[in-house]
Amino acid sequence: MEQIGYLLADNSRLARWAFDRQVREFGVTGPQARLLLTLERTPGQNQGFYAERMEVEPITLCRMVDRLEENGLIERRPDPADRRARLLHTTAESRKLLKQIESAIDDLLDDMLAGLSTAERGELRRMLRHVGENLSARREDLRGNNG
Repeated sequence: MEQIGYLLADNSRLARWAFDRQVREFGVTGPQARLLLTLERTPGQNQGFYAERMEVEPITLCRMVDRLEENGLIERRPDPADRRARLLHTTAESRKLLKQIESAIDDLLDDMLAGLSTAERGELRRMLRHVGENLSARREDLRGNNG
């Protein structure tokens, strides 16, 4: 079983490396691209939400947002429920960029899964979802036990 853990971790590391290199050609770092992709899926949350989602320190995310905002890729909007808070949104410019990033990701995934049949890809997807559900349940159990 140790080999499965190693393979998961090592393949994750290699996938992240390939992703980071792939998105650099669009003028963003891997973490910035991940933030844009996260914003696209769950827009309109505060920075704390995205910091937790991406598992980075809030100050790290703040710097990332500052850079992306300076480049016209993210905008901070007032939170109607809390006048001190700002909610993050993509811009028209970032939505164009995201289409390019998503296309590059599709190509990367095709390369990653080369040699696997459609059925094998479906089975891999099912198994990875199951592993993710198990890990999420474990995390929630540990959070519940630790307060």
